[in-house]
Amino acid sequence: MWWGGRGQSFNITPQKEEPEMGTVQRSRMPELRSGQLSSSLASGCLPGEQILAWAPGVRKGLEPELSGTLICTNFRVIFQPHGWQRHQDTPLSSEYDFALINIGRLEAVSGLSRVQLLRPGSLLKFIPEEILIHGRDFRLLRVGFEAGGLEPQAFQVTVAIVQARAQSSQAQQYVGITLSKAGQGSGSRKPPIPLLETSEDWETERKKQGARGWRVSTVNERFDVATSLPRYFWVPNRILDSEVRRAFGHFHQGRGPRLSWHHPGGSDLLRCGGFCTASDPNKEDIRAVEAMLQAGHTDVILVGTTDELPALADVQLAHLRLRALCVPESSVAEDKWLSALEGTRWLDYVRSCLRKASDLSVLVTSRVRSVVLQERSDRDLNGLLSSLVQLLAAPEARTLFGFQSLVQREWVAAGHPFLTRLGGTGASEEAPVFLLFLDCVWQLLQQYPAEFEFSEFFLLALHDSVRVPDTLTFLRNTPWERGKQSGQCNSYTEVYTPGYSQPPGGNSVNLQLSVWDWDLRYSNEQILQFHNPGYDPEHCPESWLPRQQPSFMTPGPPSSMWLFSRGALTPLNQLCPWRDSSSLLAVSSRWLPRPAISSESLADQEWGLPSHWGACPLPPGLLLPGYLGPQIKLWRRCYLRGKPEVQIGLSAPTISGLQDELFHLQELLRKWTPRVSPEDHSKKRDPNTIPNPTETAGILKGRAKGDVR
Repeated sequence: MWWGGRGQSFNITPQKEEPEMGTVQRSRMPELRSGQLSSSLASGCLPGEQILAWAPGVRKGLEPELSGTLICTNFRVIFQPHGWQRHQDTPLSSEYDFALINIGRLEAVSGLSRVQLLRPGSLLKFIPEEILIHGRDFRLLRVGFEAGGLEPQAFQVTVAIVQARAQSSQAQQYVGITLSKAGQGSGSRKPPIPLLETSEDWETERKKQGARGWRVSTVNERFDVATSLPRYFWVPNRILDSEVRRAFGHFHQGRGPRLSWHHPGGSDLLRCGGFCTASDPNKEDIRAVEAMLQAGHTDVILVGTTDELPALADVQLAHLRLRALCVPESSVAEDKWLSALEGTRWLDYVRSCLRKASDLSVLVTSRVRSVVLQERSDRDLNGLLSSLVQLLAAPEARTLFGFQSLVQREWVAAGHPFLTRLGGTGASEEAPVFLLFLDCVWQLLQQYPAEFEFSEFFLLALHDSVRVPDTLTFLRNTPWERGKQSGQCNSYTEVYTPGYSQPPGGNSVNLQLSVWDWDLRYSNEQILQFHNPGYDPEHCPESWLPRQQPSFMTPGPPSSMWLFSRGALTPLNQLCPWRDSSSLLAVSSRWLPRPAISSESLADQEWGLPSHWGACPLPPGLLLPGYLGPQIKLWRRCYLRGKPEVQIGLSAPTISGLQDELFHLQELLRKWTPRVSPEDHSKKRDPNTIPNPTETAGILKGRAKGDVR
């Protein structure tokens, strides 16, 4: 069965030949005849997908509860409500599908006290009356099975889920959904955003940023400089590719300095890996490295991104503690829940990331300079901070298109190891750095709701997509792995051929779908909720600051080098660790800064010192987030999705939804009113002050348009 989405065809292909799950299961459970399943259920299978078992059930935890069918395939667990049919334009349903790789915990329940935790390979000891599937994305699927002679089906579908989990592998079983060549005959599907897989994409983005002093380098076109880097990246105009190749060899994993973002005021934000201190570069290589770090500026700031930020192991531990705390059956008492939340350290790490990103945004926007983010691997915290700085300083990054492009450039194309960090390889380096970034973005959305075109529901969709194995966006660790899987690079060689300017299939149409093809998993109604109704159109990029107009920025001190660490700037004698003497002029004492303890004090320091430069107003479009105490909140709609009662009262995505919640809150008010004595009630509140639903809906509609009084 082929799914046809708007004239396209889709296919899920096993990466290697393995025994099919359906064959194994048929020897252990009855054959599934076509008459046993409705035609709509059977037609919902993707190519290569097989139904292993199914059972009638009721999805609990919802109001009202949903009756339907629980289905286990070799790809996912599906709860299909009665009367619901999968739309052909959305072959993957985000609401009812639960990918096997997303299952973090599976429990079978019988009676009031009999609970069995089912790990891959476990043997089910009883016929379950209910199963609970805890997602690693904090979702909960709770299904009760109907009685009346259907107990064997309940047993079979539970066993099938256990066995399918054991055999599923995010790294090996799926290579994502691809457009078939037959489907391409009726017209190619254009990616929703540039995937930065061609030199044309990079050149277009460079021109969009106005980075005139930079060019697109093709030195890594065959991935022989670094497989974790993209084929193309930006380097200074004056640096030759031969110099780039030699200079990158003196950085960890070959990840040398390159441009992340050019500020319209003139500053440049760069990122690179750690110096290989054991290497022995010659003078020409050192000069090339220094020229790339300076990027044509006299003021250079090196930023050690690991200072003040959590280690990868700390991020993983905090996320595990947060998941354990947010499950519905958490043993933490209600009066100790907030203390336990603080003990996870998750919110502390969100606070640390926002604080450092805020400091860096001040450095980038206050003076014309080069700010270089340096992390040993250049694949985790560099991407997090670079992305947050652009969100704080660039209004175009806060649009729906701009944010998707930002993630594609700073995370996907830059080689963030998604598969390893999200636990897809079973390695010990698991750490959800990208999910930490999404939490930081949500905090900004709460503090500046009118500044972002996208909504919380878009962030939730992106959060949930990291463990859906239908695209290669989050299924691989490097651009080279994605290109190899999709057939864009048929070979990898360590030999560089100067005459070879076109990689195999490098600029051909990409048949591989990306996570940004939202219409595969979301309906048009759901996609509409990705847009923030409170977004102020006046914050659109066209009304911001004209390119190449740095009048609000001051030049940096002449020939200065700085190290930014723990909120303070410290002068450096040299940029590279291989020199024994200063490579640039010494810094005059009049440029020595005061230690900065917050973004506000750093802003005062940057825009107020030295005194002869004069104070400058806050640059247009710059956001400075709050990160103290209660300013950092728990993302309840994401982390507490297993507790529907907690979701009541959270702002709805539409005016009608807000009105429904208003009626619910008013009903609670009426129920609580008799508990107050008549005298106290007359003193504290006039019954006439309870807002009329129609009038309040009008107020909410005005607020949704940005008219907040």
